[in-house]
Amino acid sequence: MARPLILASTSASRKQTLERLGYLFEVSAPQVDEHAWKQKGLPATVLAETLAIEKAKSIGGRVQSAVVIGADQIVKLEGKNLGKPGTPEAAQAQLRQLSGKTHSLITSVAVWTRDSVYKQTDITRVTLRELDDTTILRYVLKDKPIDCCGSYRFEAHGPAIIENVETQDPTAIQGLPLLWLGGLLAELGYTWQS
Repeated sequence: MARPLILASTSASRKQTLERLGYLFEVSAPQVDEHAWKQKGLPATVLAETLAIEKAKSIGGRVQSAVVIGADQIVKLEGKNLGKPGTPEAAQAQLRQLSGKTHSLITSVAVWTRDSVYKQTDITRVTLRELDDTTILRYVLKDKPIDCCGSYRFEAHGPAIIENVETQDPTAIQGLPLLWLGGLLAELGYTWQS
């Protein structure tokens, strides 16, 4: 029998994405000071990977019999890291910054087991359409993307403001690259639940 599977995340989107794999799992809030890590000035990819690992470890250290999934996402635009906006006003400001430009959406996932830590990072190139202030306001009111890196929800109305996506794994845009994760969890003994 496979060990308990825990998603170390409070993200509803990540929970819904992981449900697509068909495995039974629990959700637990990670105990990581993300703000402190973000102040260290780490490169975007290193920061995303570190936060994913730290989130998984924060639960794994308490529930040693489990397999724990941690994830993090960062937008990199013109050398700057952008995270979750937190407020509607900050989401509008982020979308103004991203309007008409291509950015990197860096999605890292870490899987903690008592014996190992596995990690994967996907870098997706996303180009937003040219957006005027009215479109931005309407979009933010519709999707409420204040907890979304980059201030858009690809799984909701995001495609209306996105012009192009280049990715190896489309699910990475939603915060959890399932192509890699599904393969690893199958190797670790997880099977579909009917």
